[in-house]
Amino acid sequence: MYFKVSMRTNPVTGSYCGYYRLVESYRDHSERVCHRTILNAGYLNGLTTDQLNLIQKILTAKVANHDNPLFELPYTDDPTVIRYVDEFYKRMVADKRIDVFVGEKDKKANQSGKDMQMIDLNSIRNKDVREIGAEWLSYQAIRQLQIAPFLESLGWNEDQIKLAQTHLISRAVYPASELETTRWIRENSAVCEVTGFDIKQITKDRLYGISKKLYAQKEALEQHLSVRTNELFDIQDKIILYDLTNTYFEGRKQGSKLAKYGRSKEKRSDAKIVVLGLVINPEGFIKYSSILEGNMTDSKTLEGMIGKLRIKTSSSAKKALVVIDAGIATDDNLKMILDNGYDYLCVSRSNLKNYHNEAGATSVLVTDNRKQKIELCRVNSDGNTDYYLKVESHSKELKERSMNEQFRSRFEAGLQQIADSLTKKGGIKQEDKVHQRIGRLKQKYPSIGRYFDIETQVSDEPELKRKKKGAQPGKEKKRIVSSIKWAVKKGVDINARSGVYFLRTSLQAQSEENVWQFYNTIREIEASFRVLKTDLDLRPVYHQKDENTMAHLHLGLLAYWVVNTVRHQLKQEGIHSGWREIVRMMNTQKAVTTLAQNDHEKVIMIRRCSEPNGQVRTLYDALKYKYAPFVKRKSVVHKSELKNCQFIEKQQFHSD
Repeated sequence: MYFKVSMRTNPVTGSYCGYYRLVESYRDHSERVCHRTILNAGYLNGLTTDQLNLIQKILTAKVANHDNPLFELPYTDDPTVIRYVDEFYKRMVADKRIDVFVGEKDKKANQSGKDMQMIDLNSIRNKDVREIGAEWLSYQAIRQLQIAPFLESLGWNEDQIKLAQTHLISRAVYPASELETTRWIRENSAVCEVTGFDIKQITKDRLYGISKKLYAQKEALEQHLSVRTNELFDIQDKIILYDLTNTYFEGRKQGSKLAKYGRSKEKRSDAKIVVLGLVINPEGFIKYSSILEGNMTDSKTLEGMIGKLRIKTSSSAKKALVVIDAGIATDDNLKMILDNGYDYLCVSRSNLKNYHNEAGATSVLVTDNRKQKIELCRVNSDGNTDYYLKVESHSKELKERSMNEQFRSRFEAGLQQIADSLTKKGGIKQEDKVHQRIGRLKQKYPSIGRYFDIETQVSDEPELKRKKKGAQPGKEKKRIVSSIKWAVKKGVDINARSGVYFLRTSLQAQSEENVWQFYNTIREIEASFRVLKTDLDLRPVYHQKDENTMAHLHLGLLAYWVVNTVRHQLKQEGIHSGWREIVRMMNTQKAVTTLAQNDHEKVIMIRRCSEPNGQVRTLYDALKYKYAPFVKRKSVVHKSELKNCQFIEKQQFHSD
């Protein structure tokens, strides 16, 4: 507190002199320095500057420590100073300008941490309600992964780290474009309160920039996160899964070296695509990722990935089992895996023709995750020393039989249309065009077309050529298809291999059950792709520049680390909810600002997080996370803050 003087005319003496007010300064919620009058001291013409300074110093100390009688006030023997201090202090207490604890009850309340104030209930207002639950959950996962200390070790400053955390959390909780993310942060989310980044500094250009800066550290980040998750969850990386997926672009992507036309897994043959290759462990954590051109085939991507994987994985993973899909399992790739010191497990690219049950081998019954029975038997193939496991699934057989019948019906319906056009006027009858139609039909149904013999009867039909200028009239023979017949090849059973496939591995001393369990881990990479594409919205890609595309995909992969860190721990506790469902539950926890006016004409502003409900509390407890980033933030604001707070005083409903 200090004295503030203003010049005015003294009505008693008629002289122009100083009028003193005892004021204090404070900062409001927007960090603006404000002043508040505590006491109108009046005309103090008889006091010296030293006396005024001593009075305000003693009063400040006395008010700040009024509940501590052992505190020693600044010493003075000036009776005038002592008289003014006693007078001013009594007036402040009487006018309720300061909070004074009187009586034993109030002292106990103060010692217990209670903040007792008289509040006008009609003045209570709530504003600035924002989502904070999912943001706080993701932030604690980021702290587990120690991303901030790692970025700091790379020379990043505090603001860059906070912005990176803000964008990463936003990507996990609300995957959208940088422009939409900016609006979400400014209007809906309390993510900046969690990370500490100034919300006024959030722009789409800053988000673009931090994404590119994170992508520049891709290799180092993946290495850090791979080692950190292994240490955090005691993972040995004995099994490694590799597969590819792709996502398509919206837009023409002219001049792009990354976007190419290829085989889209979303059936978007009209759009250019980009290929994403992932190496993960059975727990779903990424070991290495690669962003490839859209026309890259599956079988050509493995060699570079395996070479980099040897450098990046821990020593325990140097002899890991690599589980891959049939599309990648070429003989050259399998040999390359062995040459690099790994074992492999895959689905055989071709059905074995000459095989027999291994001597002494018996069929083993297991069940899948749907409790459906599957029969396993170890078999040998002539001229091949690999371990082959024959897998027979009754449910898969029923499904494939149904599909074969459907494809056969459609294939024969297509042949019938070709046959019908031979008898129609204007129908396609020329031999070359008929065979072209048959070829297209076989291309559409390759799994069925190979089982059919198709015969056509062709005859010659003369056709007069149009007379050309200066040419002699003549005749030309034209080959016309008169009929078409088809039938299934003799001795062929379309459904002979339904429900049967073969697993191939370089492992030898393994039981049938172990090989089957090893292969089933490949479902984890399929689940990872679903999370990336659906929950984290990696498809489609709208960026037109390759550098922005790669930064966008890399940010999605970093967000996946955060998501899988949370979900992996929840799975250990028996909670298998999807990420979108987790975000929905966590969004019930909000951050809210409450304003109210006390009996001292002060406006109290309190910012606090809502209590987590039962579902949210269960998630926090399973993860061993804290319930809220902060308990309460209290400040004093101007009365105008309360008046400017818009609210609905009364809502009336009228019925017809």
